[in-house]
Amino acid sequence: MSTWTFSSCLAPQIEAFINLRRLSNGTDYRSQTESLKPFDRFLVSHGIQQARMTREICDSYQDNLSYLAPSSRTNRFCVVRLLCEYLARTDPVSYIPERLPWPGSTHRPYILRREQVVALLTAASRLPPHRSLRPHTVGTLLGILYTTGIRIGEACALNIEHFIPDERKLYIAKGRFGKSRWIVLSVSTTGALRKYLDRRMGAGTNTPDAPWLLNQRRRRMCPSSVHDTFKKLLEECGIQWIRGIGPRIHDIRHTFAVHRLLAWYRDGEDVNARLPALATYMGHVKISSTRVYLQPTAELLGEVDRRFHDHYLNHIAAKGNVS
Repeated sequence: MSTWTFSSCLAPQIEAFINLRRLSNGTDYRSQTESLKPFDRFLVSHGIQQARMTREICDSYQDNLSYLAPSSRTNRFCVVRLLCEYLARTDPVSYIPERLPWPGSTHRPYILRREQVVALLTAASRLPPHRSLRPHTVGTLLGILYTTGIRIGEACALNIEHFIPDERKLYIAKGRFGKSRWIVLSVSTTGALRKYLDRRMGAGTNTPDAPWLLNQRRRRMCPSSVHDTFKKLLEECGIQWIRGIGPRIHDIRHTFAVHRLLAWYRDGEDVNARLPALATYMGHVKISSTRVYLQPTAELLGEVDRRFHDHYLNHIAAKGNVS
């Protein structure tokens, strides 16, 4: 792969910024670097010579991105804004633009009901070939996605060594942005994963770095093939699937977050105090990223209404009677 050479008036600062992000994040920062290439070309093509970010430059660059889709435009400008924050550390006069509003998603996450999850797991257990590892693999995959909320890519990247049954832990070594984390498992989930591992050990390579989930060719599962299988299971269970609208495999992660929140409401937990723990568990740096997953459902709204009603009766109404 050829190495891009930045050539604008801000080239040294851009390269220093990229190197700093690589060191702090532990990643190659490749996608973000790609977003800075057009900005570098923009500075050169517009003859900008002053090595300082100004409002005029930022506004002009935003206009230059108008041909892109809203999400692409926001993603690209977001990296430039991070560059502006970096420049302002050594140059207080350097301009930092406002964040662009994130464009609304065209997909509304589908929150599965518990009975639908059970139906999908039952359908997975009937997958062909008969007496093969495949139904156990797909069922285990769906189960781990639902009980832990990990991403499909994280699940497919698991190795045998990442499952520590005696400690009821799962190690996510290849999380988003290269971040690793430990996942604590319930007793029932640990038992189900141990049962699958016993079956899987006789079907393929058993070295610690071998794939934990195997496909029919005894190789690591691929997320794209999982999507196809998931669609077939949805059809078998009568769960409507419409491209771009209906349930996606990623919606199981949304379902996990909503059902976890619902359980906390029912158990009388302080939900706001619990959200940081949920964010860490799901691999999020900010709680705002977790809130995207907390879609309102009839059950969840019912619990929120019940808690408000109980609070009103126990505190507000009681005080009113005393006075």
